[in-house]
Order: sequence, then structure tokens, then C-alpha cells
Amino acid sequence: MNVKQKLLKIAGKDNFELDENINFTYILRLCYKYGCMLIRGKLISLFKTNISSNIFVGKKVKILDKSKVFIGNKCKLHDGVYIDALSKNGVSIGDNVVLGRNTRIECTGGLGRIGKGVKIGNRTTFANDCFFGAAGGIEVGDDVVAGQFIRFHSENHEYSNMNLLIKDQGVIHKGIVIGNNCWIGASAVFLDGAKLGDGCVVAANAVVTKEFPDNSVIGGVPAKVLKFRNEV
Repeated sequence: MNVKQKLLKIAGKDNFELDENINFTYILRLCYKYGCMLIRGKLISLFKTNISSNIFVGKKVKILDKSKVFIGNKCKLHDGVYIDALSKNGVSIGDNVVLGRNTRIECTGGLGRIGKGVKIGNRTTFANDCFFGAAGGIEVGDDVVAGQFIRFHSENHEYSNMNLLIKDQGVIHKGIVIGNNCWIGASAVFLDGAKLGDGCVVAANAVVTKEFPDNSVIGGVPAKVLKFRNEV
């Protein structure tokens, strides 16, 4: 193992092939960044057996109701991540999960009725500025790759009664489920009741409102099946 590979391992990049054009100074800067993140992770995990001591935590990360947060090994919470875990089931994050800059997880929409919470599987990554509105519950599988500005809204308003204000008609919670090995394009939106099977691909800016089978390639507003992955 050469020096660059050793430094990458310290930075949490195991078995990572480095582009030959990246210079040594950049690697040192990366290692410094992840070293600071690892120290913050160890501080957050103090006295919290449900949070791994081997996680990477960026600047200005905020976690509310830590007793309901479960974070696995080698996770990365980048700068500005916000987690409010107040909910029935809390927030469960598997191993090797990445939450990009300024990603927010909010499990409860109102204090009159706490939400269900969030579960994210192993090796799943979200880029920056994603939002999880988890009042109705959100489940994301293993090995999911998601771009920037992904939004989940697991709550809908009732509106059919013409004699009542919409805000007074209550809400519906069906929940959102994302299968394993999915690829979600930037700015996709998932509404309450959305469900993806395993191996699905979601186009950028799609609005997903219903259930889709395994290996679907979907896109549009609202999203529909464009083809299946094994089709040319």
C-alpha cells in the first residue's frame, strides 16, 4: 500500500482507485478534512451507544433527540446536516451511508401527532441539499445512489370537504419506500404513497406519486414507466 492509499484509508476511502492526475497536496487536504470530521464524530458518539464512534461529522451538523438516532459504522454527515429524530421509530442509518451538505431529516410535521421516522440502508449515498419529510415514514434500501435536491414528502392534506378549510381537514400518511440498488436523479420529488422496487432508475426532476415495479426506468410529472433496464 503506497502513501496515497494509506492517506485515503485514513480519510475513509477504502479500496478506492485514485485518478493519477490528483496531486499529493489535494490528498493531504482531504485527509485533514476527514480527520476533523472523525474527531467530531467521536465527540457526538460519547455516551451514545446507538451512534457508532467511527463516523465522520462535518461542521454545523445538528442532531435533535439523539436517543432516537441510530448511526452505523463509517457514515459521513457532511457540513450543515440537520436531523430532528422526534418520531415513533426514530432515525436509523446503516453502515457507510453518506448524507450530503445541508441535507435535512425532519420526522414530525406538528407536535399534535409525532411522525413515524426514517430508515436508510447500508452503502446508500445522498448528495447535497436533500430533504426528508418523514411524518408518514420513509424507508430507503441498500446501495441507493441519489443526486442533489432530492425531496421526500410522506404526508398529504385532505381537501375534499368543501365546507371546511383545507388546513382543518387533517392529513394522510401512507409512507414512502425506496428499494435496493436504485439510482435517483437530481431534484426528483417523492410524494406520500410513492414506492420503488429494487433496481429502479428515476430521471432528474421526476415527481413520483405511486408504486413502480423492480428495474423500472421512470420520469416525468407525474412519473411514469419509460422502459425497463433490460430493454435497449
